[in-house]
Parts: sequence; C-alpha cells; structure tokens
Amino acid sequence: KSNMFCLPGPEITVIEGHDVTLPCSISEDITAERFDWRADGQKEVYVYEGGLSSSKDLSGQHEQFKGRVSHFPGGLKDGNASIKISNTKVSDSGKYSCEFRRTNQTQHVKLLVGESPKPSVTTLQRGEDWELLQCQVLGASPKPEVQWKDREGNILPAEEPKISERGGSYDITLQIKVTKTGYYRCVSTQESIRHQTEAETYVHFDGEILPLGGTNTLVRLYVVIAGLCLALLLGIVFCICRTSKFKSTHPNRFIQT
Repeated sequence: KSNMFCLPGPEITVIEGHDVTLPCSISEDITAERFDWRADGQKEVYVYEGGLSSSKDLSGQHEQFKGRVSHFPGGLKDGNASIKISNTKVSDSGKYSCEFRRTNQTQHVKLLVGESPKPSVTTLQRGEDWELLQCQVLGASPKPEVQWKDREGNILPAEEPKISERGGSYDITLQIKVTKTGYYRCVSTQESIRHQTEAETYVHFDGEILPLGGTNTLVRLYVVIAGLCLALLLGIVFCICRTSKFKSTHPNRFIQT
C-alpha cells in the first residue's frame, strides 16, 4: 500500500498465566471502523469491525487465541484499539501488529511471555563439617541466571552450572559446598522480563553457635521446651501455695483421729 506507514511500539513482558494489555490507538472515533491484530504477520489474533468482533461475531481467529482475547468497548470513541490477552502462554511471545484498515496505519508491539519457576533446594551429601547443596530451576524461559547467595546478598562461589535446553525452556542445576552455619539462598534472575525468585535453606553444623533471632527448627524447639518447663514449674508452685493456704484456714481437717 503506497500510503501505508508504520509506528514502532513498545516491548511488553509478562509472566505466564497473567493477563496482558497490548496498546494501540489513534486520535479519532473508531466505533464504526475496523482494526486487525495479527501475530508474527500471519496469525489472526483479533478483528473488530463496526461493532462486530472475533470474540463473538467474526470467524478466522487463530485457534491459539480463541476465548482469550478481548477489546475495550468503552474506549473505541477515543480511538483505543488495545486488546487484552488473558491467561498468557509462552507460545504467545512474538511480534504483534495492529492495523487500521481505513487509514492504513500499523502499530507494532513485541510481547515476551516468561516462565519463572521457583528454585528447589536439596541437600545431596553431608559430612561432619561440610554440606553439599543443590539448586534446580526447571522449565524457565527465557534463560535465567542462577546464583547462590548468603542472607546479606553476597554472591557465593559455586560449581559450574549444568544447563539443558528444550524448546526454549531451560533446566539449570547449580551445586555449592558450604562449611559454615547459616542461611543460603538460591536466586534465579531473568533480566529480560525483570523477574526474580528464590529459595532459602538453613545449614547448621554441630558445635557452632546458633545465630540470635534465628527461626530454624532447633531454636523453635528449645523455646517450646523452655515454655513448657516454665509452665510446669509455675503450676507446681501454685499448687503448693494453694495447699498451704488451705491448711492454714482449715486446720481441723488435717487432725488425725
């Protein structure tokens, strides 16, 4: 089309399963007009035309998007041709175009949908003064950076990560050998979708002092035991005092016959 012109658009990121709005608008009422949304130049994502739409009236929408795309009827008079994609999938990632048929205007948006599984931490081996920890991040997309850190956020030296990839999803395994009591965090960072998730574990070696304010199982157990002992002691004292008071107020009840 000789008079067609395109406008560059933003790059939008979202975590899989969330809803996302792809923006598109012009400065005129489009209630009676037509606009077309397509993915990667081929797949029909959504079409609106004079009150009819792919969501209920028009055929041709790609199977991938059926039942998950809608527009904003209240914004049509202001030129809002944006669409909302619900329950996003990694396969929704790609380049989208929004075309206004009458004015031959096209706007573009790039969508990146990421998978961000939470890391899992396990203990592989344990010695008297060392412990081998393993962190796994399975099915992440895009590829994350996985690191071991202490509770203050310092990066800890670890073994070389093991990485495997299938269909754009990554499995990463990272091991570390620790020799000190403390909290250890496995952190997975995906810069391109501005997302970070982590898992934390606590390691304690016999003979080392537990940190004050710790919330590990041993500390909680000691607190519970101490509380029970104190309650038992107070109960015994209360019973003794009550018995002594009863004897003093009812002396005849304790005279032997």
